[in-house]
Amino acid sequence: MKKSITALFASALALAISTHASAADDRYIVKFKEGKGPSVTAMMNKNGGRSLQSLEKRNAMAAALSDKALNALRNNPNVEYVELDVKRYPMAETVPFGIPMVQADQLSDAMAGNQTVCIIDSGYDIGHEDLYNTNVTGNYDSGTGDWFTDENGHGTHVAGTIAAIGGNGTGVVGVNPNGNLNLHIVKVFGADGWAYSSSLVAAADECAANGATVINMSLGGTLKSRTEDQAFADLYANQNVLSIAAAGNDGNTRHSYPASYDSVVSVAAIDSNKMVADFSQQTGQVELSGPGVDVLSSVPTGSSLQTTLTVGGSNIEAAGMEGSPQGDVTGDLVDCGLGESACTDASGKVCLISRGNISFAEKVQACEAGGGVGAVIFNNEPGMLYGTMGEVVTGIPSAGISDTDGATLLGQLGSSASLTLEPGDYAYFNGTSMATPHVAGVSALVWSHFPSCSASEIRSALTSTAEDLGAAGRDNAYGYGLVQAKAAVDYLTANGCSGSNGGGDNGGGDKPCKGKKCSQ
Repeated sequence: MKKSITALFASALALAISTHASAADDRYIVKFKEGKGPSVTAMMNKNGGRSLQSLEKRNAMAAALSDKALNALRNNPNVEYVELDVKRYPMAETVPFGIPMVQADQLSDAMAGNQTVCIIDSGYDIGHEDLYNTNVTGNYDSGTGDWFTDENGHGTHVAGTIAAIGGNGTGVVGVNPNGNLNLHIVKVFGADGWAYSSSLVAAADECAANGATVINMSLGGTLKSRTEDQAFADLYANQNVLSIAAAGNDGNTRHSYPASYDSVVSVAAIDSNKMVADFSQQTGQVELSGPGVDVLSSVPTGSSLQTTLTVGGSNIEAAGMEGSPQGDVTGDLVDCGLGESACTDASGKVCLISRGNISFAEKVQACEAGGGVGAVIFNNEPGMLYGTMGEVVTGIPSAGISDTDGATLLGQLGSSASLTLEPGDYAYFNGTSMATPHVAGVSALVWSHFPSCSASEIRSALTSTAEDLGAAGRDNAYGYGLVQAKAAVDYLTANGCSGSNGGGDNGGGDKPCKGKKCSQ
């Protein structure tokens, strides 16, 4: 928007610049013709609308509109379009291994100070032992609060994958582990875990204004937005910003946005065996893959359940039940079957219970009713058991274990078992949200070695050197494959920013093929 637009319009747009409106509001993005903001705002106010978010650089605003105001704006010749201000959600499911898989441990991040990764998410726990408090900035937001707090936990987990401190003898290691990378935090999610597309556009513009080269968006939604599409296209083509987003966690072939815009890198999730996660969305827009299953990273201090289970002197991997009380208990291990009734032989003991038939909470209650001091529930299908108590209040600590560990413990009944649930600072998460920061972190790491390259050239190098997974060539599950940091640097060293050997289907320095025009 040109500076000639009046202060009256600026004031009107500044009214209630909250990233959230009431859930009951009919919230829209209004795109108006250049210079027509004041008249559009005046007409909107006259018809009962109110502005919520200024998008001055985009000649647009988010607004709560009555039916009358909506109809009036749609018929106003100074308005280009009105669209729903669709919601954007963090994409994580809950539940570490990714740094070597993406070759981040094979490169130095000593030059990462020439890059800034902007994390649009739920904030950043600046007091966390494994996250640095220098080279990180952000802005206060009237809707979500201080950027350096995280009431949701999602943003802190993402930040840890990108830049958790290495060599400090604690916690985890990020893709850029030495505190050199600049971070800028834009907090669009509060504890409720959602935001609007207008909030995302405003956040992306804030990222660019604060020198971001890479934007991480572990978020998305099913509906597209023209305003978003245009904003990210502008950031990519005109402001040299590489935007990276989560492909989505619905396990289907539906597009998610902003990941599915051509100007944004869409990231799929794979597990430690390099197999696509069952929840990862598969579309013609998927471009790269990253580790996204059982990813261990930082969460706000004391917000996770750290679980320790020892039986007969051996440690067993266990996950505290969500909603379980904390505690430290010891007792002989007793078999309580399916836990469908009070476990009569459980007094002073730790109950071993099989999953099945009834809720986890009811099983824990059956242990408690028999005098048990703690409950361990093992899975009845392959894999680790991650459970929840729901709304049920229980009085003893409880945890889940895998089916194989459960079978082993059935052969150790009577052994001394100790179960501890205590506050923790790290957690395992699943999601394309967790894959995305691996790719964003690698993008900045590679770019730091070749700062004169453009966003499109870095993007092309990453897709040209990705480890091909799944069907040969680009496919909808893995995109071009698993992002590889060292391979990308070697490629740029050999070929220069423009990729003189062409980069295969990606066309050297041109942006990678995305969408229907791509071969599947």
